[in-house]
Amino acid sequence: MTRSRRDFLSRAAGTLAAAALPWPAGAQTSAIPIIDTHIHLYDPDRPQGAPYAGPPGVPRIAAYPDRYRRLAVPLGVVGAIKIEASPWIEDNLWVLEVAQKDPIIVGVVGNLEPDKPEFAEYLERYHKNPLFRGIRYGNLWGRDITKQSTNPDFIGGLKRLADADLVLDTANPRVPLLEAMIRISDGVPRLRIVLDHLPALDPAEADRGAYDAALRELGKRPQIFVKLSAIIHRVNGQVSTELGVYRARLDRLLEVFGEDRILFGSDWPNSDGVAPVDTVFAIAKEYFLTQPRPVAEKYFWKNSVAAYKWVRRDASQPPG
Repeated sequence: MTRSRRDFLSRAAGTLAAAALPWPAGAQTSAIPIIDTHIHLYDPDRPQGAPYAGPPGVPRIAAYPDRYRRLAVPLGVVGAIKIEASPWIEDNLWVLEVAQKDPIIVGVVGNLEPDKPEFAEYLERYHKNPLFRGIRYGNLWGRDITKQSTNPDFIGGLKRLADADLVLDTANPRVPLLEAMIRISDGVPRLRIVLDHLPALDPAEADRGAYDAALRELGKRPQIFVKLSAIIHRVNGQVSTELGVYRARLDRLLEVFGEDRILFGSDWPNSDGVAPVDTVFAIAKEYFLTQPRPVAEKYFWKNSVAAYKWVRRDASQPPG
């Protein structure tokens, strides 16, 4: 199947999903714009290739803003934040150049290592571009956030990040990562932190106590946000697209973090590994149709302003 044919079918499926789960005039979620706080951009066809180009079992297709736009705008998206998908320092510039060409991208979270001697120089360089909204660091690319959370050089770099009014995204959710973020928050209280994909964390029974304790502590900190993303995920090797499978976890996270610190993110196109993007949107919409309209507005766009302080680039994007 050609790329154009595949995207056409995806768009068609997205339109059907939107029709099946309408936000009609007068409904609580009517006309709520969506800022997708978690998408990835990459191009495996570049001469240098790409260190990440989609989940296993999914065709390696370049992910550019125009492809995302065709799929997401019919689902209600007016803007998106690109999250790093490469440990290569030069890809910060590549993705900023790509993002600059399409106003649907309202922010970029890049890749820098806060403990490195050159961190301050790189941070100053990329921060000159207003689309650069922060960095992502966690357990990807062989890194160890647990070890770094007690590294004075790493904490010093994060203080520079906070001084620049930028955000730290995390990857990927594990109980030790949550505990590390508590220590980092203690060390840099002004730093805004976004916990990515927390609905996908299914702690082992032996880790349940530590997980609950970490959630309680993180929930007390107003500068820590959580993405209710990766809602659809593999449970015991199986993928369900039924909201009932995930509702209790969403209820718990909403209770812990409150309506002011929850964010929507599709994780496109990594999400293709579990479900089509229209289904990813549909399950989030289905859950928030049961919430008061102000809560849905905060989830789908308002809280993203507080977390990322993204750049408004198009009249369709709501003013912050």
